[in-house]
Amino acid sequence: MAREIVRWDPFRELENLRREMEKLFDSFLSDRVIDREFPWTPAIQIKELTDKYILDVDVPGVKKEDLKIEVSDNVLTISGERKEEKEEKDAQYHRREIVFGSFKRAIQLPTNIEADKISAKLENGVLHIEIPKSEKSRSKEIPIK
Repeated sequence: MAREIVRWDPFRELENLRREMEKLFDSFLSDRVIDREFPWTPAIQIKELTDKYILDVDVPGVKKEDLKIEVSDNVLTISGERKEEKEEKDAQYHRREIVFGSFKRAIQLPTNIEADKISAKLENGVLHIEIPKSEKSRSKEIPIK
């Protein structure tokens, strides 16, 4: 049986390794029911404006009464729970990727805020939190005389 001699190519070896890693991750993640061992953590976006910080938390399916916001020692803590609807007996799930359960996020706030003036509203599955900056920390334009 004749075997062909192939020149060694390190990039081909790396490509084979990459393909094998993809297979490993695909087999691990596909068809796996997401359960309690993977905690649900909503995505957060923080934006700074001249007079305030705006925090948007992506919480689809969470009701207002299931959310809690606290501020203590310049740490903003957001906690809540997305509750699972009653499962139907005759339903057969082919894929379940929506994660249910409780979550908790803690964000360190800067020291230049007015914690007593923080406001929040829930709209279209997004928790919108406005954190005003203190007056002394805002930049001011000084007129030249």
